[in-house]
Amino acid sequence: MVDHGRRRPHGPQAEAGSRAEDVPSARVAAVPRLSIGLPVYNGERHISEAFEALLGQTYEDFELIVSDNASTDGTSEICLRYARQDSRIRYIRQERNIGLVPNHIFVLKQARGELFKSAAHDDLYARDLLLRCVQALDDDPHAVLAHSWSAVVDSSGSVVGTFGPGVALNVPRAPDRFRNILYEGSHDYEYAVIRTSALRRMRHQGSYHLADRTFNVELALHGGFHQVEDWLYFRREHPAPLTQDVRERCTTLDPRRANRLRHPVVRLYGEYVWAYLAAIRRAPLSTAERWECFRILSRYLASRAVPVMGESLTHNRLRQDPLSRAPSIPVDVIVAGRDKSLPDESAGALA
Repeated sequence: MVDHGRRRPHGPQAEAGSRAEDVPSARVAAVPRLSIGLPVYNGERHISEAFEALLGQTYEDFELIVSDNASTDGTSEICLRYARQDSRIRYIRQERNIGLVPNHIFVLKQARGELFKSAAHDDLYARDLLLRCVQALDDDPHAVLAHSWSAVVDSSGSVVGTFGPGVALNVPRAPDRFRNILYEGSHDYEYAVIRTSALRRMRHQGSYHLADRTFNVELALHGGFHQVEDWLYFRREHPAPLTQDVRERCTTLDPRRANRLRHPVVRLYGEYVWAYLAAIRRAPLSTAERWECFRILSRYLASRAVPVMGESLTHNRLRQDPLSRAPSIPVDVIVAGRDKSLPDESAGALA
């Protein structure tokens, strides 16, 4: 594992606990307030766009931790070029491909900031995304994360649809948040700006059946979700197989899941159910709240046991929320770097 991190030269330091609007332009604290983790594997086609969008943020007190999962294309050269230009970037190359989920866990373990955001190498981010989310968390100390509305873009960066605004998750009672997010499903909350302390109280995201859903549910048990009501996050969708069975999906997350003896399908489902139970047990709940969550979970699992078991996962099912009609969003105006002529890099696989 090779670490190409560099220390950024600083002026007077901003205090780690300062509010977002108190951090002057181009000033980064010795320990940055926000850590951004960017795991990548063979991402040469789009990673330059992600760098431009993240480094062009109006909120600048962050470190960008890039973990290259032993890419075999030009990803390494692109990352090193940007790292030489901006010392907020810490580039680390894994000696071998450790898998998607272990690579996500790795960047979180490297984080120094009190806030953390996962970033995908092929997504786009409006200039004010970080600023608006950090301000939201400053204004609401009970919120565990802040995230904007999400739109979906194609390979060229054109908006093709949106995710719905979702249900209320900034309500005070943990059982109410638990019920709402259980029935809503996954909604990209893992790409929000999240309090690092909450992430470190939780179990790391797994690689079992629908592990991202249990991760989001556990987050909701630790605090409210603040939604910034603006289109600031753009998730890039790629053509994908129409169906993926459970093992194929889990092996994509962690290659060790391909072992049928160690990881039979029943285990991949079993870990999914157990993750909910363990999350309720770990969460900072009263005894009454804990038992209420157990009752909500039992009704939820009973209502879904028959249709889910043994079923293939279609691409649309994984997304959960259907795309609405694409709104008019000026992506090229609000995302840094979209007005530049970036290098034409050949296609790469998802991180």
